[in-house]
Formats: sequence, structure tokens, C-alpha cells
Amino acid sequence: MARAKAATKKTAALNSNLVKSISAPLRKADDCLDKIIAGDSIEALRALPDNFADLVFADPPYNLQLGGDLTRPDNSRVAGVDDDWDKFGSFRDYDAFTRAWLEEARRILKPDGAIWVIGSYHNIFRVGSALQNLGYWLLNDVIWVKTNPMPNFRGTRFTNAHETLIWASKSKESRPTFNYSALKTANDDLQMRSDWLMPICTGNERLKGATGSKVHPTQKPEALLYRILLATTNPGDIVVDPFFGSGTTGAVAKMLGRRFIGIDRDADYIAAAAKRIAAVKPSEAQSLAVTPSRRSAPRVPFGSIVEKGLIKPGEELYAPQKKHVARVRADGSIAVKGPDGAVEGSIHKIGAHVQKAEACNGWTYWHYETKTGLKPIDFLREKMRNSARG
Repeated sequence: MARAKAATKKTAALNSNLVKSISAPLRKADDCLDKIIAGDSIEALRALPDNFADLVFADPPYNLQLGGDLTRPDNSRVAGVDDDWDKFGSFRDYDAFTRAWLEEARRILKPDGAIWVIGSYHNIFRVGSALQNLGYWLLNDVIWVKTNPMPNFRGTRFTNAHETLIWASKSKESRPTFNYSALKTANDDLQMRSDWLMPICTGNERLKGATGSKVHPTQKPEALLYRILLATTNPGDIVVDPFFGSGTTGAVAKMLGRRFIGIDRDADYIAAAAKRIAAVKPSEAQSLAVTPSRRSAPRVPFGSIVEKGLIKPGEELYAPQKKHVARVRADGSIAVKGPDGAVEGSIHKIGAHVQKAEACNGWTYWHYETKTGLKPIDFLREKMRNSARG
């Protein structure tokens, strides 16, 4: 009780422009955007309106179940996670807590919203089960490989050199944001993999208190949140972090032009996060554009390619190695010779037909002749898109 009163008093003295308390359910979340809500995570989530958030990023208590002090070989003490917020009476208690906040997180997400949850072997499997039971649709598990992990000083287990992130959409029917092409560009034109190599938070990035000790024991590196927000949100999107801690989510969101709502009940964490976020300089709007994914690009039917004259009626298209030949028709359909006469249809239908397959991406399957050899007709589609962009 004494700790709660002290926290309330300290929170009241914080920067009022960044910190807010909620006493009743909100009809709109506008008043809480770009602010830290001081209070219990589950209660604060319950006060937020339905279907307004684009993304939830959660770094919940891991329930580490640590017993006794951990020391290095030189007998110095390792500053582990021994705070009350990470302690639960039983797995049943932890599971009930997990279901409660995940249920509220799902409620506040837009129909096409998504969630990221990070954890260790202590809790992530229980979280994954709860996600599926509540109707989320799992998209990926991502392994954050720590390039500078803390050693296993006791020598009783493997060095724990990774944490697991689960990326899930609100439902199976959701179409969450995924900036595939932007990630591929950032990865030197290679498809981004699900194993991410990054160091743990150290040096100047690590927030320190007046005594030089860590402000928060599990502060996540900004690079991790940068990749997550770049990959699965767009400028202006709303990101909710129900376990805000040292404010990494808010700091990166502000930097990348996203809106955020953070929730935490610890006054020291809130104070450090508010100070940190206030010092962040947002990126200029014109610098926030990312390489668009083909999924979000304007639709260009093959008939438009023919109308534009980039491919003329009567010209031939070829399968790879010229295994099959198709003739272009005036309406944008194509025809191939068959034993019983010509077979006509779309580039996709005929591509599937000649391969005896259920489906085919005709844009990449069919090629046209150039002076330098065969090129996929997708090249012409991209040419039209670039022309439309100006």
C-alpha cells in the first residue's frame, strides 16, 4: 500500500503532457495518444475503446521463477529480474493473467490489427497457447539471437542466447500490414528471415538511474522495435504497449511517425520513459516512406498492358525455356494450342493449364521476347505502375 501511494505521488509530479490516468472507459482513444497511462495494464486496457489500435507490442512479465542470488565467477552479483511484477503464485495464476490481458488486447485491435509478444522459454509457450485459444492467428515466430548474451555463470545449462517473438493477427481473416519489400530492401535485397541477430541493450542506450544502476532490468534494444514497427505498421498507425517499462516502443514510434499508447504502473519506469521520449526527435515526414510491397501496389490487369500497346494482339508469350507458347488476344486473354483446338483464358488460368497445376502466377510465368532475351511480363506491369506514380 505504501509503495502504491508513493508511486501515485511520484506519477503526479511527472510531465503532464506525456502521462495520463484513466478513471472511466473511453469512447475514443484520442486523449491517450502519444501518452503513458499510469496504472494497471489490464485495467487500463479495459478502459480503451474497441477496434482502434493497429498493433500491440507486448513485453509481459516472463515469470522467471528465479531462486536465490546469481553471481559471477568473481562473486559480483548479477542484477537479474527479481521485481514483484515478475512474480506469480503459480502457473495457473500466470495463465489467468496472460489470458486477461490478451483478451483485452484483441478487443482493442482493429479487424486487420496484429500483435507481437516477446518472451523466453519460461513463458512464451504458454503465451502462444493462450493466443491460439483466444482466436488470434499465428503468423510467425521470430528468434532474436543475442550477439552478446549473458553467460550461464553456473555452467549448468546452455547459454540462453535468444528470445522468441510471436507475431499474430487478430483473426485468421485479418490482413495485417506487412512491409515485405521494405524489409527486403533493408536486408540488401534478400528476403528477411525469422532469425534476427542483434545485441542486447548496452552502452549509452541503456537507461541508468542516479546511482548508475539500470532503470529497467529487461530494456529492449531500439533496433528490435525499429524492425518490428517498420515491418508491420505505417506512419500514423497506433501502437499500444501494455507493459511499457523504459519506453522503447514509444521512443521508436515517435521517431518513425507512429502514434503510441504506453501503459505502466511503476512510477520510476514512467518517469524514465517520459524523459526519454520527450528527448526523441521525430523523423521528417518525407523520410518515412518505405519501399511499397506488391500486395499494396495498384492493381494492373494484363488487359491494360495490351490496351497500352506494350504487348500487341497476336504477339507470343513464352513459358520458361519456351516450353509452351501462347498467343495474346485483343481482350487481354491468351490462347494455347491443345489436342482439341485452342484453349483460351487469363494469363493465370492458361499458365495453370499448361502446367497441369491448380494455380499459377501468370505475371512471372509468361515471358515476352526482347533484344536481350526473354523477360517476364511482370516487368511491363511494373513499368505501368511507375508511369502512374509519375
